[in-house]
Amino acid sequence: MRRTALAPLALAAVLFGTQPASAATAGGWEPAPSAPWDVGAGARCGFPVHGEPVVDEVVRRVLSTHADGSARRVAYKGDLVVRVTNTESGASYDADASGSAVVEYGRDGSQTWAVRGPVLVGVGPGQGSLPRGLYLVDGVFTMHISPTGYKEVRLLHGTTDDLCDRVDPAATR
Repeated sequence: MRRTALAPLALAAVLFGTQPASAATAGGWEPAPSAPWDVGAGARCGFPVHGEPVVDEVVRRVLSTHADGSARRVAYKGDLVVRVTNTESGASYDADASGSAVVEYGRDGSQTWAVRGPVLVGVGPGQGSLPRGLYLVDGVFTMHISPTGYKEVRLLHGTTDDLCDRVDPAATR
C-alpha cells in the first residue's frame, strides 16, 4: 500500500549503509557498504525479516569532523537495492533504496538527516509516529534520530510504502 504523507512522521531505524569504508575514491568519496540484517517477528513486521543488499554502490564523503576527528557531517549517495525477505514464507521484494542524504552526527549520539529518497526505514514498536513497520520512504524529507532512537521525519513531499505488506502473502493490497 502506498501512502502520501505531508505531515511530520516519526521513524525508528534507517537501514542505509553508514559503515566506515576502508579506501577513499576520487573526489573524497569512499565505499559505504550495507551489511545484511535480520529482525525478529514483531520488531518491524509481524514475522521475521531478512534484508540483503543485491546492488550496493553507496559511497560517502565526510564533509566535516568533530574536534576529536570523528565524522560530524557526511554525504551519502549511490545505488542500493535491498532484497527484503519474509523468512517464514520466503516471499521477497527488491526495494530500491537509492536515495541520497547528508547526515549530521551529534556528539550525544543523535543524527539529523536531510534526504532525497528513496530510503529504507525500519520502525520499531513505540519508536515513532509511523506504526511499527519497514518502509521505503521516497521524497524530500528531514529526519531527526534522538539519542534514544526515536525518529521524527518531516516529509516535505513524498510517499511511504509498507514493505511488510509487500512480503506478507496474507496482506491485501
